[in-house]
Amino acid sequence: MVAAAETTAAESVQSAIKLGVSDVRISYGGTVALQDVTLEVRENEIFGIIGPANAGKTSFLKAINRMDMFTAGMQVEGDIHFNGRDVRQLNNVYALRSRIGVVFPLPVGLPMTVYDNVALSPRLRGIKDKRKLDIIVERCLMRAALWDEVKDRLDALGSLLSGGQQQRLTIARALSQEPELLMLDEFSIAVDPVTTMRIEDVLKELRSDMTILLVTNLVQQARRLADRTAFFLEGKCIEIGQTEELFTGEVQDQRTRDYVEGRFG
Repeated sequence: MVAAAETTAAESVQSAIKLGVSDVRISYGGTVALQDVTLEVRENEIFGIIGPANAGKTSFLKAINRMDMFTAGMQVEGDIHFNGRDVRQLNNVYALRSRIGVVFPLPVGLPMTVYDNVALSPRLRGIKDKRKLDIIVERCLMRAALWDEVKDRLDALGSLLSGGQQQRLTIARALSQEPELLMLDEFSIAVDPVTTMRIEDVLKELRSDMTILLVTNLVQQARRLADRTAFFLEGKCIEIGQTEELFTGEVQDQRTRDYVEGRFG
């Protein structure tokens, strides 16, 4: 296990690199939020990022999806490659975002029906046939473990759902993009424990179809879900390794051990 991601020859054959990050530095005005981050995320893995508040985790996700365009004063330096292409050099940012789904800490429901929330992205891709849209909406709601609860009220406003249901609706909407990379930023912060476990089960199933980048303050959630995990602290990536190794004491940095064992954070 090392401070920057390394793969063995066997691992490289088994799984290609979906996201490659090298020497990334993020600042807001003159304040550095994240620096010297180098890591790789492989196809069809759940990659966890843990760390206390203000460690730079959310800023990292914003940089991947070019959301710094909407954040005043945010500056990103370094290399971020998605499918081998530098995201900073892509002219069509919207095409990039169509391949990267994002779920934020709090549900972001659009002011429309449950059905239209999920059907929006397919419609933007040019799908107009009602039968095709019906299939997509049902599939995405089922994958988000929400179909059985809303199938009889698809015409109701999504904002009328409970908090946990709205978060799953947000996941369904992200899935309707057919993303290659799904980024989740503290998805369970406003969700009850039972719903959280249901969503975790969904994420385990989705691993076979996409790559998942999971940012969480809940270290045990990372342990349950992530194949590999990075520990961020005070704007730096302290350590990266197989998740179970981080939780069984096979770590290089004492700060990692202290965090996962609950001594701070």
